[in-house]
Amino acid sequence: MSALMRPVHRALAAAATLTGKRFGLLVASSLVATSAIVASAATNPNGNGPLAALLSRSLAADNTPVAAAPAPQPASPPAPVAAESGSAPAPQPEAPAPSLAPAPAASEPKAQPEPETPAAPEVPAAEAGRIKHVFVLSLASPGYEAAFGAASQMPYLSTTLRPQGELLSGYSLLSGAGLPNAIATVGGQPPNPATKANCSTYSEFSDAEFNSRGVVSGSGCVFPVEALTLADQLGAGGFSWRAYMEGMADPETGKPDNCVHPESEGADLPPLGGYAARQNPFVYFHSLLDLGGCTTNDMPLTQLSTDLRTAKTTPNYSYIAPNLCNAGVAGQCVPGAVTGPAAADAFLAEWAPKITASPAYKEDGLLIVTFDELNPPEPGAVAPAPEAKPKVGALLLSRFVAPNSTDAGEYTPYSLLRSTDELFGLSPLAAAGGAKVKSFAPALLGENGGD
Repeated sequence: MSALMRPVHRALAAAATLTGKRFGLLVASSLVATSAIVASAATNPNGNGPLAALLSRSLAADNTPVAAAPAPQPASPPAPVAAESGSAPAPQPEAPAPSLAPAPAASEPKAQPEPETPAAPEVPAAEAGRIKHVFVLSLASPGYEAAFGAASQMPYLSTTLRPQGELLSGYSLLSGAGLPNAIATVGGQPPNPATKANCSTYSEFSDAEFNSRGVVSGSGCVFPVEALTLADQLGAGGFSWRAYMEGMADPETGKPDNCVHPESEGADLPPLGGYAARQNPFVYFHSLLDLGGCTTNDMPLTQLSTDLRTAKTTPNYSYIAPNLCNAGVAGQCVPGAVTGPAAADAFLAEWAPKITASPAYKEDGLLIVTFDELNPPEPGAVAPAPEAKPKVGALLLSRFVAPNSTDAGEYTPYSLLRSTDELFGLSPLAAAGGAKVKSFAPALLGENGGD
């Protein structure tokens, strides 16, 4: 069995064992990563929550017949076809004589009917609201005041973009480290010891346990196939997605490549000023790695300019991340290069206008400028403790938000995921479905009295 097919067979076997032939056939027939969705929903012991809803939606959208009733047989065999001149008629198979089956002997056990697989609950198909293209551009923050304050070290962000959009002044991170916030943004999984260390080792989970919402407990970097992502949800809902990573290339050839990550249990050693896997949360989920979603949709940043040319070629969801230097991470630039907040601001000044000038953005787009990491605002400053929840702020840009407005609500990366889910008519995923997680989607959808 090839290495490529081995994970697929594992997912198929798990789905068939846990959910019966109906779900196993659905996995086998899908041409997208539905198999990860099925396997994930099947492992939910309570059969409820966002994973069950996602499974139901996948089943409703599937067109493959799972158990077709046998075709009715004619009451009598058709008349034989006339034979050619000089030849005998072709023999026809005899129809079995109708008869009643003999009654079973008294000593024989009575056959029990096979239990029927419960029908999946009816769940409406995913449907986006008035926003149908979401762009998430993720940087490293020098701190709230250094980004948005009067003495901002990011003038393009604070003086050019800020007046055009809505500031989420209460947006805070789950951790000072970057990777756990990025993972929470696309997968709703909470920080753990490995991700708080930015996964310097690309380690697998060895002790993963799931709760009823699909939240994984334990420690590790690469989440099991049952842990779904926003990308899985979008694919099941009929939406497109892509991640765009600056400088992503094959480490051996140096050529641009898709879905680049270390070997299992290997070290993530990014070159100075180059691509780092820790900037790319999609490579930390087996649901995308094993079933092709990452290989297909996780691409070098250079592809974004091409995709932005028309609304048709622009994905419904785009996640954009610079390399560590241009993200603004301290100490990650080659000597002589612009570094820190100035580097992040320059990256934003290059790419934000390309996004906001695109047909998709102008028609129904939302650009979210967010931060996934907190760095010292200046060389020599002390970084916050990893367990702190620093306030960094975020900015929403869209024709559906009021210019120069502020929303002081308490938001986190879970809120970012929940809001995106709601914009596309999807169920909140994992920890994003928590009762205390606040969403900014209602206002964008016009549900708060907006126009």
